[in-house]
Amino acid sequence: MNSIQLKAMGKINLGLDVVRRRPDGYHEVKMVMQTVNLYDKVRITAEDTPGIRVTSNLSFLPVNENNIVYKAAAMLMERYPIQKGVAIDLEKHIPVAAGMAGGSTDGAAVLYGMNRLFDLKLTRDQLMELGVKLGADVPYCLMRGTALSEGIGEVLTPLPGMPDCHILIARPPVSVSTKFVYENLHLENIGRHPDIDGIVAAIKDGDLYGMCSRLENVLETVTIVHHPEIETIKTFMKEHGAVNALMSGSGPTVFGIYDDEDKAKEACEAIKESTSARQVFLVRPFNRR
Repeated sequence: MNSIQLKAMGKINLGLDVVRRRPDGYHEVKMVMQTVNLYDKVRITAEDTPGIRVTSNLSFLPVNENNIVYKAAAMLMERYPIQKGVAIDLEKHIPVAAGMAGGSTDGAAVLYGMNRLFDLKLTRDQLMELGVKLGADVPYCLMRGTALSEGIGEVLTPLPGMPDCHILIARPPVSVSTKFVYENLHLENIGRHPDIDGIVAAIKDGDLYGMCSRLENVLETVTIVHHPEIETIKTFMKEHGAVNALMSGSGPTVFGIYDDEDKAKEACEAIKESTSARQVFLVRPFNRR
């Protein structure tokens, strides 16, 4: 085998709470992560010529050491006896810088793929230990499915798969800086925190409606103030049949959860016609079986 192609899947946050800011500047979180069936395609090919070569279908993405897939490949090459070079082709579909771990999942795919391609025999836990050096979401992207995430995002507890449903994803035409959001999150002024334990309990009970009633993201208190378009899309989704809707991560992507496929399809078409979103997808949860 000299080439491998992988699906690098995106995620949404069914609940996101920030517990505290640590002295080192990192924020400790408590959140429920869910993989969705929206993915980038990552092809890794072994080459006789040494080095790392990255290509992408998006012209604005860096194809050098500033891209996480390059960093992932370089990390493995520095630590393990890989004699060949690699060509990494990245076909992006997950919205970029939009709260869906699009970069982290691509980096995770490279770690997983190179491990197989070069028969490094690393376990998933070993890959996850390496992954956290690339980004807090990378270990989760290696694990996938439904999980409680704590610490800075690297302490993961697998959960039963979330109840089946239809998930409408919409990215408004705005950009959000994760760094800006966290720097402007003032925990002392937040009177209400998401019921993460309640979300976990509802998932364990297979209770879609109990889960949806608790969807909450503390970062909305910052992002929506600066980008009210996010609240507009949330309201639109709920008015068009969503059981509930929420911003994912630090935004700006919004997702709505639907218990009926026809309603979801109608809402998908309606939001496309409204031009309130730059990218729109209708997907299902991806659960480990």
